[in-house]
Amino acid sequence: MPSSELPPTVFVLFGATGDLAKRMVLPAFLQLAQHGLMPERWLLVGNGRGDVSHEDFAQRVEDALREFGPEPEGEAWDDFRGRLRFAGGGFEKSDPGSLLDVLQDARDELGEGTQLVHYLAIPPSAFAKVTEGLGEHDLAEGARVVYEKPFGTSPTSFRELDHMVHEVLDEQQVFRIDHFLGKEASQDLHVLRFGNGLFERVWNREHVRAVQIDVPETLDVADRGEFYDETGALLDMIVTHLFQLAAEVAMEPPLSLGADDLQSARESVVAAFRPLEPEDVVLGQFDGYLDTEGVAEGSTTDTFAAVRLWVDTDRWHGVPFLLRSGKQLAQSAQRVSLVFRAPDDGPLHSVPPAGNVLQLDLSGDGAIGLGMVVKEPGAGTDLATSTVSLKLGAVEGAEPLPPYVRLIHDVVVGDRSLFTRPDGLEHAWDVVTPVLDARPEALPYEPGSHGPDAAADLAAPDGWLLDRD
Repeated sequence: MPSSELPPTVFVLFGATGDLAKRMVLPAFLQLAQHGLMPERWLLVGNGRGDVSHEDFAQRVEDALREFGPEPEGEAWDDFRGRLRFAGGGFEKSDPGSLLDVLQDARDELGEGTQLVHYLAIPPSAFAKVTEGLGEHDLAEGARVVYEKPFGTSPTSFRELDHMVHEVLDEQQVFRIDHFLGKEASQDLHVLRFGNGLFERVWNREHVRAVQIDVPETLDVADRGEFYDETGALLDMIVTHLFQLAAEVAMEPPLSLGADDLQSARESVVAAFRPLEPEDVVLGQFDGYLDTEGVAEGSTTDTFAAVRLWVDTDRWHGVPFLLRSGKQLAQSAQRVSLVFRAPDDGPLHSVPPAGNVLQLDLSGDGAIGLGMVVKEPGAGTDLATSTVSLKLGAVEGAEPLPPYVRLIHDVVVGDRSLFTRPDGLEHAWDVVTPVLDARPEALPYEPGSHGPDAAADLAAPDGWLLDRD
């Protein structure tokens, strides 16, 4: 939708001075403006507990952008800075702080027909009180509301939050963000599969032996100790991001790539995920985690999780989906790999293991790789494996967008195709509940390693492909 057709919009950023806003959300807003993807008339109102002036808030935004990018400079930044406002005093049902007054001024400035987009870059524990406040102070009608993950931290808290949100908002107003779905390579899954007969015909258990979705991180929990300690790797990454990526791989062909059809296909396959058994999960905690500021004494929170997931559909029955993520590991990567079966017979049925692999690199602008078995060049007939790679950013005419930029733009235009629905999230909680009820012990592992040794057994016989790099 051209910017000229978008209504005037006031963005309200709750948690505007927090870490998530500084690292991800504010840089995304500036990039949207730089790419000409914002409405012609818009303002951004930051909200927080402090009480600072509009000018002081603008300076804080500039400082954050100088640290995390993009560089605030030129006419684009001058225009962006002039659209920033701040409403202090917090916000909740009993006390809206100064937000109502600031919003009234913003609406007066932008004129009739102004829409509201609320972005909740706040801890999940604060979602309910802010949502109730939106309803109480008449800020919900016609608005769009973006919720960061996790949308609930347990099956019970999810259902309570979902019920409360739908008392205030219609489902079409709700945008539960998962930035992994906004990555260029994640979106290319649809085109790669449905637009290429080479892959569409082999996207099933007859040809695919295993799927690996691997997102290790070298980072520790930094200054997020208190927040992270409430969730851990299993809930922070597996149940949210990696379950959604597994659904992207495993879904049945949707009727179209429209929002409703795509969401329905994604959520339908999540309903076919088999509930996890404790033997399908390995949890770990890196040595030294307990010394992190904000972490509870004696915490058993997992900083590593590896899961063997089964998808009980005709297409995928018997194919393990291997999901892994953790902190303080040997490398950082974001990769989806489909491991194809070796030939059943013929002169080359004894090929190198995991020699034929389709890879999607989700990091950066994304890339697609295809690993193949080839003859090792030379006089002999020895076999080798090699990978060819296509960098998506190098495609002719490419203008890749970071995931937060893409997803916030989708909110602006009202496209919910890359956002999660409550039915799929509820199924996800059903899948993980057996493990939460009989939680495996978090095994210790050394920082800089590949995690607990037991995790390698889940990925047998290949092991984790990334560990070979």
